[in-house]
Amino acid sequence: MKILLVSDAYPPEIRSASHLMQELAEELARRGHSVTVATCRPQYNLTESDSQAAFADVAVENGVRIIRIDTLPHHKVNFIVRGISQVTLPFLFWSKLKTHLANGVDAVLVYSPPLPLWKVGYKVKKRFGARFILNVQDIFPQNAVDLGALRNPALIRFFEHMERTAYRLADIVTVHSPGNRDFLIRMKRAAPEKLVNLHNWVDVSKNERAASSGAFREKLGLGDRFVFFFGGVIGPSQGLDLVVEAANRLKNQKDIVVLLVGDGAEKGRLEGLARGYGLENILFHPFISKDDYRNLLTEIDVGLVCLTSLNKTPVVPGKILGYMGSSVPVLAFLNRESDGHRIIRDAGCGYSVVSGRCENLVDLMLRMYRERDRLRTIGENGRSYAARHFTKEICVDRLEELLSHE
Repeated sequence: MKILLVSDAYPPEIRSASHLMQELAEELARRGHSVTVATCRPQYNLTESDSQAAFADVAVENGVRIIRIDTLPHHKVNFIVRGISQVTLPFLFWSKLKTHLANGVDAVLVYSPPLPLWKVGYKVKKRFGARFILNVQDIFPQNAVDLGALRNPALIRFFEHMERTAYRLADIVTVHSPGNRDFLIRMKRAAPEKLVNLHNWVDVSKNERAASSGAFREKLGLGDRFVFFFGGVIGPSQGLDLVVEAANRLKNQKDIVVLLVGDGAEKGRLEGLARGYGLENILFHPFISKDDYRNLLTEIDVGLVCLTSLNKTPVVPGKILGYMGSSVPVLAFLNRESDGHRIIRDAGCGYSVVSGRCENLVDLMLRMYRERDRLRTIGENGRSYAARHFTKEICVDRLEELLSHE
């Protein structure tokens, strides 16, 4: 099949979305499909070297054709600018894409958010008779309403209409957990027959827990301390104030340190909060490459997953599966509705608590510190569960069926 994947992020940008799309694209290419990815030109969440690099408009990487498109800023900007930018995305994408699709398209998958990119999928469907799958990760505009980023009633109605239209015109709408499917049905956003549960995947084959080199511990001066680690976007949705508050309450536990690797709109404020407390047990570090990230996971003790309770949808952060695939024990504080609680419980790969009460997070951090002799078993529980349910092969098998269904 000739398959088009549409996503606003793709490596070298360091985001769960970009890595998910890369793994999907390369796996589909490995299976003999002709795969094209349409994405934004890299400009966010980059390593220092990649931020200085130039990227061709069209390139072939690991058997996948990548088309990179210039867009307006849509991250690290206020919501109004971001909204305008996202609304323009489908027009910029289609203007560039239509000159590169002379051989047609059999199937198109659009990753959402950003939701407006659904229009690219529908244009491809109409032009080429392609099967159109909308892969929904965050339920927009509900998540923006929950976080208080979208308050204007007229804009809410506008985006809710866009959401229902997108779901109606897609052939299939995939969501990454049963709770997300139930939510969309309960809210009458989409017809039940359109909604398919398709778990996100993790490449377990590359993530087996290896012996630690200790290079990052040496570089960052961590020594033998017990490391709670968070890696990724540091934004309002994560609610990482709670981690800083927990670090403040644990500052007399000299063996415990919190390491946050990444960037985002909230990073500067959180660094200021940590400085205000005079904390020496929390470290901030810029984004690192995907390979360096895998190596770093061999040197930490516990992986943190964070979502503020302002979120009201059953979203499952991709970091949960990433830690599980790498045999890293998980400590998650999530909104009550998240399906992540169930996954962590069923896998026996760590602990989760409803976000909001710092005391609960501190108690669990201390519990895992005291249980450090059991952490290897807890981490292996996660990897074993991921190998049974979330491997790339299992999930892409299912997606390949959806893409090719007549």
